[in-house]
Amino acid sequence: MRDIVYLDNATTTRVDPEVLEAMEPYLSSYYGIPTTEYGHSFGLRAKEALEGARETVARGLGADPEEVIFTSGGTESNNLAIKGLAMASKGRRDLITSRIEHKSVLSVLGSLEKTGDFRASYLDVDAEGFVDIEQLKNEVGKETLLVSVQHANQEIGTIQDIEEIGKICNEKGVLFHVDAVQSFTRLPIDVERCKIDLLSLSAHKVHGPRGVGALYVREGVKLKPLIEGGYHEFGLRAGSENVAGAVGFGKAVEIAEESQVAHMRRLRDLLAKGLLEIPDSRLNGPGGDRRLCNNVNVTFRYVEGESVLLHLDMRGIIVTTGSACFSRTLEPSHVILALGLKHEDAHGSVRFSLSKYNSEEEMDYTIENVREVIGELRKMSPVGR
Repeated sequence: MRDIVYLDNATTTRVDPEVLEAMEPYLSSYYGIPTTEYGHSFGLRAKEALEGARETVARGLGADPEEVIFTSGGTESNNLAIKGLAMASKGRRDLITSRIEHKSVLSVLGSLEKTGDFRASYLDVDAEGFVDIEQLKNEVGKETLLVSVQHANQEIGTIQDIEEIGKICNEKGVLFHVDAVQSFTRLPIDVERCKIDLLSLSAHKVHGPRGVGALYVREGVKLKPLIEGGYHEFGLRAGSENVAGAVGFGKAVEIAEESQVAHMRRLRDLLAKGLLEIPDSRLNGPGGDRRLCNNVNVTFRYVEGESVLLHLDMRGIIVTTGSACFSRTLEPSHVILALGLKHEDAHGSVRFSLSKYNSEEEMDYTIENVREVIGELRKMSPVGR
């Protein structure tokens, strides 16, 4: 079997062997349900591991452990943050987000708006995907309950200035939610400095296991739980905790290093340079330090992204087109369209997302094969050049 060049790490990552090793005892030996100090030894061992993982995740955010709630992943965290806040609110009803958020944010706001009890506003972005700060200042008013803006975009890697946005929200007395699923461990996050009230995380984006994530909830912020039936997770999420998953998440955070970020950034720049040498190609999103270290998104004109994906797959290169959550439909990427590009640009976009496991040799192999695939597809393309 040929070696796979996996470049879809924005969708999910390979679980690090150290993470698997840390999880294993809590799947086979210490598999008890976490209990309080009055429980049995099995439960106490599980509780100790769970709280240790909570402390590690909290430390990565500059938060207190009691402010970290374990969930099933980023989607649940986004739902709990926004719906939980909305249902607990007794006054303000306006919600603000950007047009390029993850669907788990946009869909929640859409659902709340349909109830007739809430109003959602959507911030425009510029050609590189940056939120219109002046529009945000104008939109925030006395009825604004929450501003939800992601840290880094899942498709084009744009890094928003969450410190500036948090400052605006704080000055106006509005709560601030950040989807940091793509940025956590790849960018520094300090919830105090950035005045963040709610923040969503996911383990499987950072070489941890699937099925576990976290929500930071600033002390004093009131949420109504979406899952009821127990006292677990400080009363905000009922159900037996995923101890092994939490331990794996904590281990993934613990072993993340700045050198890995530098490695991905170097590969990102090599890959982007080579791909943009292909005629009629353009980078979607910003370049340099304002772009996530592991993201390259390129539109190749006169071809369909789905065709590029399939041809690269046959060559052992795994990529995706537009939003991974919508790659099975013909719907153009809402992110690419929000940049002011056309439908054909969205359909011709391909996302390459890297991890610490990728190599320079893989980048060379990818560039060579993408160049060949684009050339072959353009010869067959019914769209004139």
